[in-house]
Amino acid sequence: MTHYHIYGIGAALVDTEITVSDSDLTAMAVAKGVMTLVDEPRQSQLISYLSEHQIAHKVSGGSGANTIIAANYFGCDNFYSCKVADDDNGRFYLQDIKDAGVAYPNHLPAAEGITGKCLVMITPDAERSMNTFLGISETVSVNELQRDAIATAEYVYIEGYLVSSTTGRAAAIELRKLAQANNTRTSLSLSDPAMVQFFRDGLVDMIGDGVDLLFCNRDEALGFTQTHSLDHAVEALKKYCKTFAITCGAEGALVFDGNALLKTNAYPTKAIDTNGAGDMFAGAFLYALTHGYDYKTAGDFANFASAKVVAQFGPRLKAAQHRELKDAFFK
Repeated sequence: MTHYHIYGIGAALVDTEITVSDSDLTAMAVAKGVMTLVDEPRQSQLISYLSEHQIAHKVSGGSGANTIIAANYFGCDNFYSCKVADDDNGRFYLQDIKDAGVAYPNHLPAAEGITGKCLVMITPDAERSMNTFLGISETVSVNELQRDAIATAEYVYIEGYLVSSTTGRAAAIELRKLAQANNTRTSLSLSDPAMVQFFRDGLVDMIGDGVDLLFCNRDEALGFTQTHSLDHAVEALKKYCKTFAITCGAEGALVFDGNALLKTNAYPTKAIDTNGAGDMFAGAFLYALTHGYDYKTAGDFANFASAKVVAQFGPRLKAAQHRELKDAFFK
């Protein structure tokens, strides 16, 4: 059987990034800085409003996919479970992750329906506001799990956005249980403050009796632990995971390695698009852990990689950029 460093699961979304102004967000009644689930008519309405705006980037995405592809580009061998439809976007999506070297379930044919789409609106302050039509991704389920790949992976990575889908949440829970049964380490990202706000109980169910590694940002940590200070959140998170990483923007990240709380280095950058920053952080962090580096080094490298991705449009760097970045950090 093929050995995998990371087995991931998440939504398959084709991302379209468009630069907008704050007044555009107000005119469209779009909540700034979070991911909002919408139906296809609402997304079409937004696209119509933005028809004369310049598209900055179009790529296969979804938070989990961004993480898995980044880790692959750094040198991991990864597997990703997702669900696409038999349409142009679905074919584009699968080809894109295949080109990135990521394996995916091929035991199921593409289904009838519409592949998920995410409209990512970037304001001049580099904040990203996402409106997502999940399409067929909403029905990702235990059927998409590949058990032999889970059994041979070092880590599984669970995208927190799955909590908004009944079948997706069930698949995430089953993946965690299968991983635990096969002594595969478990990791999960809380994904977005809105997921924590509206689906906290579901995230608790996904975490179950605890994961080995939890990823979140400061707002997600505070919201999930229902605390008002980072010190209290740090202590409360230990109930849900053995280790964790809390990203703190320009201040770097706090990393708990199971014994000590570590402050990791921040790297100066000029952010123009924060879409994918957390995904890159998780991908770089997991790459480092699966290649023998300690938590402090993993956190420093993840910060270094995140500083690079926010300095360009799009949630991912190109394969060659990942290699250059890795060589520069680990020289």
